[in-house]
Amino acid sequence: MTTELLIVLALLGSAIVMFIINKPRMDAVGLLMIVLLPFTGVLTINEALAGFADPSIVLLAALFVIGEGLVRTGTAQRIGDLLNAKAGGSETRMLVLLMVAGAGLGAFMSSTAVVAIFIPIALRICRNTGAAPSQLMMPLSVAALISGMMTLVATAPNLVVSAELVRQGHAGFAFFAFTPFGVPVLLLAIGYMLFARRLLPDRRPPGTDSRRAPSLRDWVTTYGLSGRAFRVRVLPGSPLVGRRLEQLDLRQEGINILAIERDSRFTTEVIRPNATTELEVGDVVLLDVRAPAERSRELGEEYHVEVLPLLGGDYFLDRSQEIGMVEAIVPPDSPLVGSTVLQARIRAEYRLTVIGLRHRQQVAGSELLEEKLQAGDTLLLTGFWSDIGKLQADGRDLIVMHLPAEHAEILPAAGRAPHAVAILALTVGLMISGWVPNVHAALIGCLLMGLFGCVDLNSAYRSISWKSLVLIVGMLPFSIALQRTGGVDLAAEAVLALAGQASPRMLLGVIFVITAMLGLFISNTATAVLMAPVALAIAADIGASPYPFAMIVALAASTAFMTPVSSPVNTLVVGPGNYSFGDFIKVGVPFSIVVMLVCVLLVPIVLPP
Repeated sequence: MTTELLIVLALLGSAIVMFIINKPRMDAVGLLMIVLLPFTGVLTINEALAGFADPSIVLLAALFVIGEGLVRTGTAQRIGDLLNAKAGGSETRMLVLLMVAGAGLGAFMSSTAVVAIFIPIALRICRNTGAAPSQLMMPLSVAALISGMMTLVATAPNLVVSAELVRQGHAGFAFFAFTPFGVPVLLLAIGYMLFARRLLPDRRPPGTDSRRAPSLRDWVTTYGLSGRAFRVRVLPGSPLVGRRLEQLDLRQEGINILAIERDSRFTTEVIRPNATTELEVGDVVLLDVRAPAERSRELGEEYHVEVLPLLGGDYFLDRSQEIGMVEAIVPPDSPLVGSTVLQARIRAEYRLTVIGLRHRQQVAGSELLEEKLQAGDTLLLTGFWSDIGKLQADGRDLIVMHLPAEHAEILPAAGRAPHAVAILALTVGLMISGWVPNVHAALIGCLLMGLFGCVDLNSAYRSISWKSLVLIVGMLPFSIALQRTGGVDLAAEAVLALAGQASPRMLLGVIFVITAMLGLFISNTATAVLMAPVALAIAADIGASPYPFAMIVALAASTAFMTPVSSPVNTLVVGPGNYSFGDFIKVGVPFSIVVMLVCVLLVPIVLPP
């Protein structure tokens, strides 16, 4: 073992440790490796940066944009309505349709994006049918992960493995090379989940009726908002008159201004407050007050305002035509994770106010602003419906989970759904035909999405998961560095020594287990980057075809059913499904073993070694 190899392995080990402890962020680890690898002397800086020019990276970015077009046009919502109609009230039929639809859509876009799209669909289905969310959320995450076994572009590990084949002088995988394995696994998953859902408890969020959309009044009860709403009129001589809101330090006292009612000549106008809004005599200010009761009683005297009755009974329900609420979930890759509610600056970013927070099902108390956000947390936000609609379309830092019954969903490009579906079909058709390279077809799809108004430039750039792309780019140089220093050959020899004189099928099983276990601790993309060259080296050592060994790595990388932290897909459904860690263990571990057996059986048949 050379000094260069020891240094490269030390860097790789440190990267894995940082992935496990999640400090710093994964994309920061990728950038760190790009900076450090050239110092080993094994790679040049140009080689370390070459991943940014890799066609698979550009292809991934383009697929994020195409997925955004499907979201903004309401295609996913229509799918949900269609599923609801086809299910006809049968929970079994609904589970089957949901898994088929999730895996089908995930075959052409990010599995994480698929779950983000289908969580509101599944929750809407639960409300309409009376099913518990815990009965559908895990089947949804399983289907989304299996979608990575359907097509070449379904998930990043597939592209990484195919790119490694090309880099080593072989032809890459065809678009549907994965389908013969994904379809049987999906069918098995459907049958398995129909049985395994009995292992999942019937957990329903408190305070809502699962047969209908939650109402604003439901959330007032669930989050303990009663007694926090105040309507006050600004009187002459008030210190608030003529002052801009940015000059007031009300939020630090636990006071949020949600809206301002101002009389005009013929009507009362409801004004959205911002930093430069000046208060006038006669303004009626709608306040959310989390201050202690005695402090609330002092408001009228200190600010010389008149406290008015709430016309709607509680928490501005009379203003539900202008002001609404929304529940949003914090995804695992959100930059808000780890920051407090105050530091997150959600109001500055989205013009919405955080009025409630749930860690799983535990509602945060009066110290809401100091609570640190975690992946899977549920936030209750209030603000104008138009701003809620923008949050729903954004989906960057927060994913809209529940919209209340009072809100008619507004989509930014609702009339463009047929265009989005046609563009997706054209893009897939070009990829299948091979008339142009896959990345070229995806770029054509992006341009058409913009041309027909399915996305705009801002939403297109926001839709791209730069964190994922930088992670892949940062890990790609390791495959070159390990090959040049003999690390890949060393790992291949270790696997061969472990397996002894085993058959190729047994070697495939060993590689599958190693890849799946490694994926418990680091991202499946990073796992594919590390294991693909090792698998190809093993194939070369025994004189076998590289394709079954590359395929087994890609399939194992998508077998991430075992824990809620194995994949962001699983993390996303923990909150809506109210799952525990043990739920994933008892459902995911047996199915992972089934998938391994199926893959080890089928791969040598479809792709002879």
